[in-house]
Amino acid sequence: MKEIDINGYIIKYINQFNLILQKLFYYVFNIIGLFFKKVSYGKRCIFLGTILIKRSPRSIIKIGDYCDFRSRQPGNLIGINRRCSFSTMSSNSSIIIGNNCGFSGTVIAAFSEIELGNNIKCGANSLITDSNWHLDDPRSGSSKPIKIYDNVWIGVNAIILKGVTIGKNSVIGANSVITKDIPPNVVVAGNPSVIVRNLSNKEISSLEK
Repeated sequence: MKEIDINGYIIKYINQFNLILQKLFYYVFNIIGLFFKKVSYGKRCIFLGTILIKRSPRSIIKIGDYCDFRSRQPGNLIGINRRCSFSTMSSNSSIIIGNNCGFSGTVIAAFSEIELGNNIKCGANSLITDSNWHLDDPRSGSSKPIKIYDNVWIGVNAIILKGVTIGKNSVIGANSVITKDIPPNVVVAGNPSVIVRNLSNKEISSLEK
């Protein structure tokens, strides 16, 4: 018979209580920042740590309901090395985030338009950007919109680059670099990314309940 791990349970409940207090504090702190920066946000969002917002004048950042933002190491034990960051880089750019999306140290930066559907998981330190940046360099080219459909899971350290559309339910493997459109209902991985497998009918039906 296993011995009861009293110390383990005590530490577990202390950590849970501490997490609740942190979420309350960071909720108030972040909501004040979103209000003053004129970012539209939905109900019952969760914040652990301070998110970084840079909204250019007349641009749009819109966050849906029930979104979860992890910007501190305790929020994701796989390892977060930066805060969540959302930036619109011109007056015509926009970031639209659907409902029930989760972010861990995720950076999203839009020169034109980035749109995320509902139930998107963005793993630790993932990056989504619609530009090559360095706009003064002729090799950079123009920005191109990104659209990510419902139920997409983006793995740790994955990079989504300009002009990409990712179909619903697809999984982007850890450390993948996405430069081309991804169809719905597949798992992709690698640099350059390749389709590893198709989702089963059981997996698809579970996601689309």
